[in-house]
Order: sequence, then C-alpha cells, then structure tokens
Amino acid sequence: MSTNRSVLRYSEQGSGPTSVLLIHGFPLCRKMWRLQATALADAGYRVICPDLPGFGESLPVEGPVTMSLYADALIGLLDRLGVEKAVVGGMSMGGYVLLNLVERYPARLLGAMFLVTRASADDAAGREKRSLLADEVSAGNRLVVPDTFAGVLFAPDTPQEKPQLVAEVRQWMEAAHVKGLVGGLLAMRDRHDYIARLSGFSLPSLVVGAEKDMAVPLEHSRVLAERLPDARLEIISAAGHMANLEQPEAFNAALAGFLKRIRV
Repeated sequence: MSTNRSVLRYSEQGSGPTSVLLIHGFPLCRKMWRLQATALADAGYRVICPDLPGFGESLPVEGPVTMSLYADALIGLLDRLGVEKAVVGGMSMGGYVLLNLVERYPARLLGAMFLVTRASADDAAGREKRSLLADEVSAGNRLVVPDTFAGVLFAPDTPQEKPQLVAEVRQWMEAAHVKGLVGGLLAMRDRHDYIARLSGFSLPSLVVGAEKDMAVPLEHSRVLAERLPDARLEIISAAGHMANLEQPEAFNAALAGFLKRIRV
C-alpha cells in the first residue's frame, strides 16, 4: 500500500489550525478546486487538493482500483503532511471516496462535505454502462469519456455563457491517463451503497446540491441531507454538476459557512 500512497501529487495553499482536503470528481483533477483553494486559504484555512491516481499529475497504480485504495492513498498523503485531522470535501466520485473515509477513518475527519454527489450505488444499467465505457477506453478510445461526460457536467446555459470554462474542463478530462479512467470507472461501478449506513455517520456534514445538475439530480443531495444525523443542505441556483466553477461565489459561501462550525 505504501506504493499507492506515494503517487499522489497535490497542491497546498494557506495555513491555519484547520486543514481542508478537497477530492476532485471523475474524470477531473485538482485544478477544479482553484477558486475554492484561494478563497478558503484567504479565509485562514490550510487547503490541500490532491490528484487521485491516474488523474492530473498523479501516476496510475497497477492492479484493481477501489474506493478503499483511493481513501488509503489520501490518508497516506495526510500522514505525509503531518495532518492528524481534516475537514474533507468530495465532489461526485470524490464524494464516493469521502463515504469510504467516513466509514473507515472517522477519527481522521473533523467534518464531511458531500458536494454534488450521492450515497447510492449504481443500478444494473449504470453498472453496465461503466463496464462498457471501461472496455471502450481499454480498446483505445479514450475520448469516449470526455465525449460522454461533457454533456452532463454543466447547466444548460453554461456552454454558451462560459465557453472557455467548458473547453478547459474538457482539457482536464482528455489529459487523464487511460489506466486512471478505467480504474475510476470500475471503482465507481463496484462501490458500496451507503444509503442504509448514513444514519450511523455522526460527523458534522455539509451537503451541496446544484439546481440544474444533470449528472447527480438534486434528489440525491436531499437524501444525503435527510439521512445524515448532523447535516445541512445548501442548494446552488443556476448551476450544474460543476457548480463550484459555474457559481463559485455561492459555492464558496456554502463551504465557508459550514467551516465556521468546525473547531479543531
């Protein structure tokens, strides 16, 4: 496991008594958090943004990839940085990793931020779709992933209003390593369903949903907020799955408001 832990590249901004770890979604990278990292660092937090294995600048790992592998790698990074406890936020697939962290490493978390994500596992159709995408990427068509995901990442008006943002996110997706894409798809396909376990997660939690999210409909955010024992729900208006970049001021305000509740 030490090999898996050593591959993560990361960015760090700010300083302060509270560390915030932000986990990107699929098939993205740590660059997605640039506006949040700056805002939270300016507010007095130490912000750590890693690239998961096979994404951004992190090399892929050999062998099967699971949510537990991602979670273990992140704990290894926190160990390396001397961070005993952190508030952890996960977007989409990053939220699936966060659920694994909450279950397996609750003592390392000060709070959990579930950002445009869901607690349920894929249904049979969803699992089949992940498998087919993974097979197609393995066969050499790596662009099938950005082609598939580009249509659901943004609110309907964003491509026309912010074409540069859409193009930039597309570049991040195209830069992902083939092994990273395949590993992420299969890890998402095989992830656990946490719906029945949410009531046992006692950490202070923030759930952020997006009004026009086509990848994770708002109902999933409501389920998380209703079933977690200590959760607040924030809904970002006029935003899709990339709410943190489509409506950064509202998104940052939601994170900052929650973080004020957390005490080291």
